[in-house]
Amino acid sequence: MPLADAIDAPPFVKASLRKLGLERRDDLVFHLPLRYDDETRISSIADAPLGEPVQIEATIVEVSVAPGPRRQLLVTLREADGDGSNAENEDPAGQPTLVLRFLTFYGSQQRALETARASGRRLRVFGEIRDGFFGREMVHPRFRVVAVGEALPPSLTPVYPTTAGLSQLALRRLIARARRDTDLGEVLDPQWCASHALPPLASALALLHAPPADVDAAALQARRHPAWRRIKFEELLAQQLSLRRAYLARRRQGAPVLAGTGELAARVRASLPFALTAAQERVIAEIAGDLAQPYPMQRLLQGDVGCGKTIVAALAACQCIEAGYQTAFMAPTEILAEQHYLKLRAWLEPLGVEVVRLSGRLRKSARLATQARAATGAPLIVGTHALIQDSLDFARLGLAIVDEQHRFGVVQRLALRRKGVNPHQLMMSATPIPRTLAMSYHADLDVSVIDDMPPGRTPVRTRLFADARRAEVVAAVRDVVAQGRQVYWVCPLIEESAALELQAALDTYAALGAELPELRVGLVHGRLKIDEKAATMAAFVAGEIDLLVATTVIEVGVDVANASLMVIEHAERFGLAQLHQLRGRVGRGAEAAVCVLLYQPPLSQTARARLKIIYEHTDGFEIARQDLHLRGPGEFVGSRQSGVPLLRYADLETDTDLVELARTLAAELLRDDPPRAERHLRRWLGHRDELLKA
Repeated sequence: MPLADAIDAPPFVKASLRKLGLERRDDLVFHLPLRYDDETRISSIADAPLGEPVQIEATIVEVSVAPGPRRQLLVTLREADGDGSNAENEDPAGQPTLVLRFLTFYGSQQRALETARASGRRLRVFGEIRDGFFGREMVHPRFRVVAVGEALPPSLTPVYPTTAGLSQLALRRLIARARRDTDLGEVLDPQWCASHALPPLASALALLHAPPADVDAAALQARRHPAWRRIKFEELLAQQLSLRRAYLARRRQGAPVLAGTGELAARVRASLPFALTAAQERVIAEIAGDLAQPYPMQRLLQGDVGCGKTIVAALAACQCIEAGYQTAFMAPTEILAEQHYLKLRAWLEPLGVEVVRLSGRLRKSARLATQARAATGAPLIVGTHALIQDSLDFARLGLAIVDEQHRFGVVQRLALRRKGVNPHQLMMSATPIPRTLAMSYHADLDVSVIDDMPPGRTPVRTRLFADARRAEVVAAVRDVVAQGRQVYWVCPLIEESAALELQAALDTYAALGAELPELRVGLVHGRLKIDEKAATMAAFVAGEIDLLVATTVIEVGVDVANASLMVIEHAERFGLAQLHQLRGRVGRGAEAAVCVLLYQPPLSQTARARLKIIYEHTDGFEIARQDLHLRGPGEFVGSRQSGVPLLRYADLETDTDLVELARTLAAELLRDDPPRAERHLRRWLGHRDELLKA
C-alpha cells in the first residue's frame, strides 16, 4: 500500500480498522453511516415521546449511587430555564424530571457529573426515554456537559459501522480527517453524471457524512436520496469494472481450440430416446462456438431442475474429446457424481468412449487405476473434489465441467482449471439466478440459460400438511405404491449436527418400516459406504424399493421417472433452493406427481414466507427472485465462497437501472479510457483483487 494512502493512526487503532476492511484513507471516506442521530434539536422532558431517540438539555439536580449487589449511578435532571438558572432554592413544583440510569460506570464519570451539578452546568443527553419505576428515565444515554448558549450542531450525527475497541467518536474524527486530506476529484464526466441524475461525488459524500438538519430523513434512511444513488452507482461501477477486466484478461490467454467434426456428438444424439428442446439447441451452439475459440471459455449454464443440462454438458465433452483433449466433470457429492457417471457411460461407452470415475471413497487400488488412466489420456473423468487433489494429473485437459458450481469455493474451481493449460470451463447450476444478480455477480462470465422444459413433463403439485396430519400422509404413501409408483421420504435437515441428522433418518426408516410393513423400504444417507449407497440407489431405480427414506443426499442428480410422490419432513427447516431441488426429484415422467411439505407449527415469519412461495410457484426463476428478496444477494450466490465481496450499498432489487448503467459504462471505460477505469478501481478497491473470480 503506498504510504500516501495510509491511515495515520496508532497500531491498535489500525488493527481495529482492518477488522472493518479499512486500510486506506479512501476506505474511510467511503465508510458510510448506518443511520443518523438528530442532535440538531432539543426536546422538553414533558413533551419528548417515549421509545424514540431524543435530545434533552437540563440541569443536574442530584447525583447518587444506588447500593446493592450491582451498584448503579443515578442522575436526576430538571428542565433548564432559558438563562440556565433553576437553583436548588427555587420552587421546582410542576417541573418534570428525568432520571439517567447507568448500570456500569467509572468513578471519573461520577466525579464529572458531580462537578457539573455543583457549578450549575447543563447536561445535554441523547437516548430513548422510557417509563421507569420512579418516572421517566434514560438507561445509558450519551451525554456531555455544555455551557449556556452553546450552539447545536448544524447537521445530523452519523452512526457508523464499527467494532470493539473503536468508539463512534474516534471513528468520526478519523473519517473527518480522511475527508479533509483526500482528493475527491471526479473520475466520471460531470455532464454524463448530470444527465443520469447522479450528483457530484464530493457533494454526495459530504451530505451522507454530515446531512443538514432539513434533509429528507426518510429518503436518507431508506437510501433513496440522490446522494445514495451516486454512491451505489460508484460501487456497482467498481464491481463491473473489476469483473469485466477479469473477463477480458482471460480472453487474452491462450486455450486449446476444440473444433472437431461433430461426428461423435451426432452419434450420441442419434442414440437418445428423446429430442432436444429449442433452448438446449441454442445453448449447445453457444458452447460449441466458445470451445472453438483460441481463448478459454468461461460460461455459466443455468436452468431449472430437470431441464436437461447434463446432456448439454455431454455434447460439449464430445466436442472436446473429438479434438483430442480430456474432459473433467466435477460434482459436489458422491451420489451426484455417481449419477453423472452412470448417465455419461450409458451415452458414450457404446460409442467407444472410455468414462472413468474418481472418488475419495474408492478403494485405493481403484483410485490409483483411475489416476493412472487420467495421466495417460482417459477422455472423460467424472468425480468429486478428488479431481483437484495434487496426486491427480491429466494428460491433456481441455474442458472442465463443474456441476452445482455454487457449492464449490473459488479456490476449488481455480484448482480444477489449473490442472490443464487454460482449459475451457463450463459451470452449471440448477439454482436459477435472477437476471440482475447474474449481471452483478457474474459479470465476468458468459451466461447461457435453458428456459424451457422437455415435453411431456407434468408440473408437480405441492401440498402443505401440519405434522399432526402425518397419518394422512402415510396413508397416501400406501395408496401411491398400490398404484405401482414409488415414493421419496426426505428426513429433517439438522444443520448443527450430522450425527443427529443421521439418527433422524434411522428413526424415520424404522418408524415407516413398522407403519408400512407391506412395502419395501430403503434407506440412503451420506454416511453409507459408496458401494452400499450405489446399490440402494440402483435398487430404487430398478423398482425393487417402493419407499426410499433419505437425507438431502438425493437433492440433486437423482432421476427416477416412476417416483411420483415426495414427502419432505420438517420442511420449515429447508431453504427455498433446497425445497425446489428436492421437489424436482419427482415429476420426471409423464405421470402426475405430488410434493408434500410436512411442517411443525408454529412457523417463524421467514419459514411461513418460504413455504408460501414454494407452494404458490413451480418456476425456478420466480422462486429464485423471491429467494433473493428474502435472503439478499450475499447468501443467495454464496458470495463468501465465490470470491466476490458483498455489495455494501447497492440493492439489486431496487437498483436494477444502476446495474444496467454501470455495466454499460464499465465496458465503455475499459475500451475507450483504461486509465480512468483504473483510477476508479483504485479508489474503491485499492490494490486488492477480491473481485477477480476463478
